[in-house]
Amino acid sequence: MNPSAPDWILKFLNLFEKEELVDSFKNNHQFYEALKQTGFIYGVTVSVIPKKSLGHLKYTKEELTKINLFHTLLFQYFQNNEKGSYDDAIKSILTFYNHLEKGKTGFFQMFSVAQSPSNTLEHILTARLQSVNTILKKNTISLLTHALLYLDILAFKQWQKDPSSVKTYYRELESTTLTACFYTLISKKEKTKYDKLLVAFFESSSDYIIDYSEGGAATFLESLNYLNSDKNSLEKQFILDLCCLTVWEDLTMDISEHQFLQQLLVTLNFSQKDLAGSLLSLKNFAEKYTEKILLFEYSHPVKQFYKQSSATVKLLILRNKDRIAKELEESGELVILLGHSTIRDLTTEEKNKVKEQLLDICKSIPSLTIFLLPGGSLLLPLLVKFIPKLLPSSFQDNRIK
Repeated sequence: MNPSAPDWILKFLNLFEKEELVDSFKNNHQFYEALKQTGFIYGVTVSVIPKKSLGHLKYTKEELTKINLFHTLLFQYFQNNEKGSYDDAIKSILTFYNHLEKGKTGFFQMFSVAQSPSNTLEHILTARLQSVNTILKKNTISLLTHALLYLDILAFKQWQKDPSSVKTYYRELESTTLTACFYTLISKKEKTKYDKLLVAFFESSSDYIIDYSEGGAATFLESLNYLNSDKNSLEKQFILDLCCLTVWEDLTMDISEHQFLQQLLVTLNFSQKDLAGSLLSLKNFAEKYTEKILLFEYSHPVKQFYKQSSATVKLLILRNKDRIAKELEESGELVILLGHSTIRDLTTEEKNKVKEQLLDICKSIPSLTIFLLPGGSLLLPLLVKFIPKLLPSSFQDNRIK
């Protein structure tokens, strides 16, 4: 299964029985814990919930996130429609997303061309991963996290109960969640330069208001009382997990952070055991998969573009390495020039030859047509960067690592 190619949803559904994806979980909370173990809740997805292999490909973080997002939406649908079908689930999810953006010019409008419901949903899920990264859209800040994608699940759950309230619900829950995280961030005694930068950008947004007065945090916490109407709500657990994630960066908890989390526990009607469980889950995940998990990470737009482009090109190279290697074998001069480029600077004439021959190769492999688009040649240096790994080892003897 290739989550970056069309029809991956149908392939995913064909790989598993409904019992594996849905019926093996007793309730939403059990599924939430399984989802947390994949890293989806933390915005650092490292696996998917099904234990059976999805194929031979090595998936990117974004692809794993996309699979988990669809799987969770699917599970949520069947919680309220036990006798529904996969087709019904896909149509319901599509209706939900279209309702959420009704009357607005957004990424959904670009999918107006007639196509199958599953293909339309694939485009929407891909767009959601890109859209959720930038929360403060009026500024040049990028919050590189997919953790807030779980808001889609909570909103879909609400939509199934009361479609008319979903927009207000989503807007209020997003504001509540982010404000709770930023109050947690502000409570940190020692702030990094990025912490301060994030707070500054947050303050500059008219959508969120931070009250620095002595009772500001208490007033905000009181506003969360509406969540206690459901003692076992996933909204409360999600907010607690994200607030724990916010203080996790320095791996320590000072007095002020501890006090705020204690106040949050009281407000959400949670126990010390609940807090300890949330922190332990985060600690275990971090120790097993990665040392650095951040809810918020600032990235300059240019740096972010290069990072995303680099990841895209690398993925294309890995997915098409056999075909690229075959084309390189048939381009003797190109291989020689690329080999020379690892030990010396090429002349202008040689660089032009490399560019022309690389574009010829891109024409022969459909997945690489991105390089033929206007401005696509700007990505060629990235292509050259990763191609040497496909060259014979003799060309790399003098590479300086």
